[in-house]
Amino acid sequence: MRFRTALLASAIGLSWVASPAAAQQHSLAEDAKAFGAREAVSGVLDLSPDGNSVMYLTPGPGRKIVAVVGDLNSGQFRTMASSEGSRDAQSLDWCHFAAADRAICEFSGLAKRPDTGDLLSFTRLIAMGIDGGNAKLLGQPATGYDSNIRQFDTEVIDWLVDSTNQVLVSRLYVPEEGKMNTNIVRNKKGWGVDRIDATTLKGDSVEPPKEAASYMTDGLGHVRIMALTDSRNSGMLTGNVRYFYRTQNSRDWKDLYSGNDQEFAPVSVDSSIDSLYVLKKKDGRDALYTVKLDGSQATALVAENPRVDISDVIRFGEGQKVIGYADSDQNRTYFDPEFSALAASLSKALPKSPIIQFIDASRDGNKLLVFAGSDSDPGRYYVFDRAHKALTPAMIARPELEGRALASVRSVTVTASDGTAIPAYLTLPPGKEAKNLPAVVLPHGGPSDRDVWGFDWLPQFLAARGYAVLQPQYRGSAGFGDAWLNKNGFQSWRTSIGDVTASAKWLAAQGIADVNKMAILGWSYGGYAALQSVVTEPSLYKAAVAIAPVTDLQLAKDESRNFTNYELVQKEIGSGPHVIEGSPLRHAAAISVPVLLVHGTMDDTVRIAESEKMDAALHSAGKQSELLAFEGLDHQLDDSDARTQMLTKIGELLDRTIGH
Repeated sequence: MRFRTALLASAIGLSWVASPAAAQQHSLAEDAKAFGAREAVSGVLDLSPDGNSVMYLTPGPGRKIVAVVGDLNSGQFRTMASSEGSRDAQSLDWCHFAAADRAICEFSGLAKRPDTGDLLSFTRLIAMGIDGGNAKLLGQPATGYDSNIRQFDTEVIDWLVDSTNQVLVSRLYVPEEGKMNTNIVRNKKGWGVDRIDATTLKGDSVEPPKEAASYMTDGLGHVRIMALTDSRNSGMLTGNVRYFYRTQNSRDWKDLYSGNDQEFAPVSVDSSIDSLYVLKKKDGRDALYTVKLDGSQATALVAENPRVDISDVIRFGEGQKVIGYADSDQNRTYFDPEFSALAASLSKALPKSPIIQFIDASRDGNKLLVFAGSDSDPGRYYVFDRAHKALTPAMIARPELEGRALASVRSVTVTASDGTAIPAYLTLPPGKEAKNLPAVVLPHGGPSDRDVWGFDWLPQFLAARGYAVLQPQYRGSAGFGDAWLNKNGFQSWRTSIGDVTASAKWLAAQGIADVNKMAILGWSYGGYAALQSVVTEPSLYKAAVAIAPVTDLQLAKDESRNFTNYELVQKEIGSGPHVIEGSPLRHAAAISVPVLLVHGTMDDTVRIAESEKMDAALHSAGKQSELLAFEGLDHQLDDSDARTQMLTKIGELLDRTIGH
């Protein structure tokens, strides 16, 4: 394998430093700006059909998001489209080649319902030339007579690798009502599938509209799977789903599965083996199976892991065959011999970047877009030419961190109070001995989510400031099987928070942390865990930071009242004494440490009211609290300036309370 030495520079002036510099001391302002900067490469990274161009999103000025098209041969990059970035305006989510000179982009936003004040998310797909011209809406145009709101109007379900400039879309049809003195009234209703030209939008109906929830194709233009979600007459979802399938060359739907949507999850149809890859439960964990779509439904186990869930299959491009699978630890296993050997070769060629991912491929499969990174490298992108075995550097994920000595991350095991072994990730400050350090416990969100080994900008910022950082995978985390979920981190909050507490005490018992210099910080459920931890352990931590936190379990249930998932949220959080006992808002008087709350005003995942009420309760109880609110931002706070301000506030609080 050889390397071409040419480095492509994007429109924002990316540079590449081969190896990080030695550990340096930076000011808080410098660290906050560097780690708070949004990724330079984001969205759906996509190779053009011929493999000569790449398309991705990158930050623009302020909150803007810019879609960039880059010529991989000339190194010329240009802007195709942009959005304001604020969720109360519009946000550009991703762009994808529909042809060499045509793209489809998704824009999204949030709007307030005038009757309830609820935040409603919406998305729209727009086709345009790669020069940004001739833009057209893919969905059915709305009229003043539409019978209901169209939140999500179109989804591309197949990029049709055997066609040029055509895609298969699932499109929502909304009937009209109240239209007088005309016979021209739309009456189609539900989700249908259309084959359309991305330039003219002319096309043909493939599936007539019906009350389907989603469709899945084989990647070659054939609709093979249909899903119907179960709901009550009130419209409330029940959590059950029905799946149907088709045999080759048939239009008839056959029953495939009916039941709980957590027990059976179609992942991908592989036409080369005429089978569906599906995740099903085995011994309480997600395992990967194939189900034949020839009418027999013959099922075969492909992969299982006795410790963690299998999470997905791996393809190397649109319409290409499945080449392997990944587990929830993000370990990748290739059962395709060529890609197994290629992944091994790339790991040897890039020894400091053991995380290798095949992102996309040209239509002929000859050129691959490859990501390489590690715990201490945010990552970079390469184009690999399979025919010539040439690897060309293309883009860098976080240029602001180039040349910095970043922290390494290692897996550790914490012993809970009942003796259970809790997996965790420990990040230590570069160049410092792991002894008597100030430390931050960083529980993840979800609660049914998890952390993985790799680069993470938030713990890296804390490590750069001199703190040891521990990320416990407490019981309630996803990816370790049903038993580990333990209902969830709300109903079983005592167990989840107990594991977080045990993790902090483990840091001190190991001599890694100074027991008098520990703080806790979390985002979403992690913010809830931070607040509930300082309620239950008022003397263990010296400060708490809660970003977009749930603060009251009843309030969290009430927020979904006007949505179709209301019954599911009610069931998830449950009823009983734990709703009061597990709500930090109800126990603000028990908190004795300074609290920093951070929230976006357009957060539709956890309403900002939760932080506002928590801040007010803390002040009423005579406690130290500060609320940092960001106008127009949602749950992710996806804005470089906002994140820089947030990290600055976090750094100042930790400097005051536990030092660095």
